[in-house]
Amino acid sequence: MSEKVVLAYSGGLDTSIIIPWLKENYAYDVIAMVGDVGQGDDLEAVVEKAYKTGASKVVVEDLREEFLTGYVFRALKAGAVYEHKYLLGTSLARPVIAKHQVEVALREGATTVAHGCTGKGNDQVRFELTYQALAPDLKVIAPWREWTLKSREDCLDYAEKHGIPVAASREKIHSRDRNLWHISHEGGELEDAANAPFPDTWQLTRSPQQAPDREEQVTVGFGKGIPVSVNGMKLDPVSLVELLNDIGARNAIGRVDLVENRFVGIKSRGCYETPGGTLLVTAHRELEALCLERDVAHFKQHVGLKYAELVYFGLWFTPLRESLDAFVETTQKEMTGAVTLSLYKGNVAIVSRESDYSLYRTDLSSFTMSDSYNQKDAEGFIRILGLPSRSRAHARAEATRSEVAR
Repeated sequence: MSEKVVLAYSGGLDTSIIIPWLKENYAYDVIAMVGDVGQGDDLEAVVEKAYKTGASKVVVEDLREEFLTGYVFRALKAGAVYEHKYLLGTSLARPVIAKHQVEVALREGATTVAHGCTGKGNDQVRFELTYQALAPDLKVIAPWREWTLKSREDCLDYAEKHGIPVAASREKIHSRDRNLWHISHEGGELEDAANAPFPDTWQLTRSPQQAPDREEQVTVGFGKGIPVSVNGMKLDPVSLVELLNDIGARNAIGRVDLVENRFVGIKSRGCYETPGGTLLVTAHRELEALCLERDVAHFKQHVGLKYAELVYFGLWFTPLRESLDAFVETTQKEMTGAVTLSLYKGNVAIVSRESDYSLYRTDLSSFTMSDSYNQKDAEGFIRILGLPSRSRAHARAEATRSEVAR
């Protein structure tokens, strides 16, 4: 009886040729695991293609809600943004896919797992660190680190030779990854950082020039830091993100062009579209500005940076990420309220912020003086805070006088 290998399968160019390659080079029974994180593919066609190219079994896992609630919303609450711009769409999807890949392998009695990630990228790390954390005894096959193929053109040649239909063409050579949170674009004209993206590189969002010539407002409601409603409508996580994606996309929201630092030390360039995610991150940040105490808010910025790095580097299943989650959860206990945003041709402005837990008090912040704040108190704390500065100034003055006297 042949050994079994479970391949994380998307039906794209790389994984399409990996099934016959595994059979040729390892003689394993190949089980294709398709993780549905909202990539919008025709799953029946993906399954059919996997069987036609040699899979002995195909397992489809609906991971959309788990992806959002267990991964994306955790990062949202943490304020995790990598290198100022990237909302971590691909980075957050990999651990949930790899987790279920491991579960399928254990369930099916497989000895090995495989993925289609290149030896240059971040995804190989995200998949394999998950394997090691959850099932360290599974063997790993990473074809890109073994075969002689060097480029997407080589992969196309291999596919044609083996009669494998692929959507990618030599004229349209972008590598894309899509899920409920975003779509990423790499390759083609984007490999030269001096090139602007082609208009047809973007897939989800309208350009500012094509967006409506009118403002659109949207209100996002949160319960303990988790988005729960749009314009007053309570929605399940998947429906909520899909609706915000539609709203953001038609208003040209969420385009990012980024030169980023990969985990392996290479700078790479990619373009991302995260329309709904951009709205959620903006609204959540404004709710925290209203409700988080100053020192917590400032410290949480450091946590958000570290959280984003952990996610990007594939360190999801680690004690540090779990510990940071524990801190973040305490900060979100009172993050309940609503934020209204104004959208216009790629721009997002804040219209209003409301919460029963708001720390914003007009009796304190207003220019109209009230009994809530005694201005005379300021003199004392300024004197205390200024004590080191005064002491240093006196010491310098004394030293200068002594120097002159000598």
